[in-house]
Amino acid sequence: MCRCLAVQPSGYYAWRKEPLSRRACEDARQTTLIRQAWNDSGRVYGYRKLHDDLLDQGSQFTSMDWTAFIRAHNLEHSMSRRGNCHDNAVAESFFSSLKRERIRRRTYKTRQEARQDVFDYIEMFYNPVRKRVRNEMLSPVQFEQQQTLNDQGV
Repeated sequence: MCRCLAVQPSGYYAWRKEPLSRRACEDARQTTLIRQAWNDSGRVYGYRKLHDDLLDQGSQFTSMDWTAFIRAHNLEHSMSRRGNCHDNAVAESFFSSLKRERIRRRTYKTRQEARQDVFDYIEMFYNPVRKRVRNEMLSPVQFEQQQTLNDQGV
């Protein structure tokens, strides 16, 4: 390898003995965090959700800035009102996630096996673990806990 790189063996071994640079240490740390987040998601999160998982808490300020911008320019968010029973975006989003993250990744031998797997996806991953953009990148369980604490004034 030294010949290919045109370096002396003593220089190569001296380089190998040096401690890792700050950048290399940070890269290794982030790689570990990314792998852990990916494994924790059941190996279904893509780069967007992994990126959101690893961002510093502060994205809410961007959201508040956007809301202020919209108000300052007399614009309206393109979202339907809360409680609009005709808006089926939530159901469409759920079934899209279910198909993409679970159903298309498996082959079921029986209907009962499929039912059990869908149940596990919903009860063991989707509700307690899977993060939602609209819940400040918290799972529904975490979001409800946070809301309870907020309501109690903690």
